[in-house]
Amino acid sequence: MTEKSEATQVQVEGLVKKLDKLRSEIHKVIVGQEETVEQLIVAFIAGGHVLIEGVPGLAKTLMVRTLARAVNLSFKRIQFTPDLMPSDIIGTEILEETHNTKQFVFQKGPIFANLVLADEINRTPPKTQSALLEAMQEFEVTYFGKTHYLDRPFFLLATQNPIEQSGTFPLPEAQQDRFLFLIRIGYPNQEEEDHILKQTTGSSTADVQPVISGEEIIELQQWVRQVVISDELIHYVGQLVRNTRPADSVIPEIRDYVSWGAGPRAGQAIILTAKARALLNGRYSVIPEDLKQVAHPTLRHRILVNFKAEADGINSDDLINILLNKIEL
Repeated sequence: MTEKSEATQVQVEGLVKKLDKLRSEIHKVIVGQEETVEQLIVAFIAGGHVLIEGVPGLAKTLMVRTLARAVNLSFKRIQFTPDLMPSDIIGTEILEETHNTKQFVFQKGPIFANLVLADEINRTPPKTQSALLEAMQEFEVTYFGKTHYLDRPFFLLATQNPIEQSGTFPLPEAQQDRFLFLIRIGYPNQEEEDHILKQTTGSSTADVQPVISGEEIIELQQWVRQVVISDELIHYVGQLVRNTRPADSVIPEIRDYVSWGAGPRAGQAIILTAKARALLNGRYSVIPEDLKQVAHPTLRHRILVNFKAEADGINSDDLINILLNKIEL
């Protein structure tokens, strides 16, 4: 190994250790949820966005706030409501008077932050939901023909409650596809719940410290793309994605229960997040376990099940399990 490559490895290892510190800082507040926290960090260093789904009271918002406190970056929270307008998110022009002259000046909205929490995103109409699309994909906002660039890194985390239907507007499939991960948060076990009750009803509060900077996150995002993946594993990912589509699938359950399968963006998401997971675990090449661990959060919102599946109690996670069992590596 050359002196330069040894120095590079030491640099990367130092950055990965900071991710371990980031995980520890989050767990000062968040009890359990190890897999969820790992997926959150994986998506962050992969440079994508996350949709978090769970019933009320499972600390979805708290988890995002804690991540923001542990990263030395700007943070904004947007509470989505039925009367929220696109200008409330991206900003608007205001008339400003200086030195006896009047001119319109663009007032930036809360989308102009490094970490943005879109809380209860399904409580606002599609017109307002779609205001996030350009920022998510292009990392910029266009207002009256003028482009305003977002600061990097830019990480959008949206939460939604899956059990309420009244007064909600489900995200269109095309917008769901822009999220790298759909993370589903479940109930804690007995031991975790006891810990939560003890921790949140006393007088002590956790002291969360920032442990990683925006420049280091950007550097990690660049290193993620240099993680190696074999052609064999790339072919496996292609097989997984193609077999989510009823017309192409060799799996009977997919043909019976799926209306629309995943597009090429799903394969890109699997490979990129598998690389991020490998780096998070101190490896510089992807292994099959990485791909299998990111399959559910990358595919579950990109597989649209039909009425027959709903009637039989089959959801996208069940179909992903079938895919992983039947598609051989």
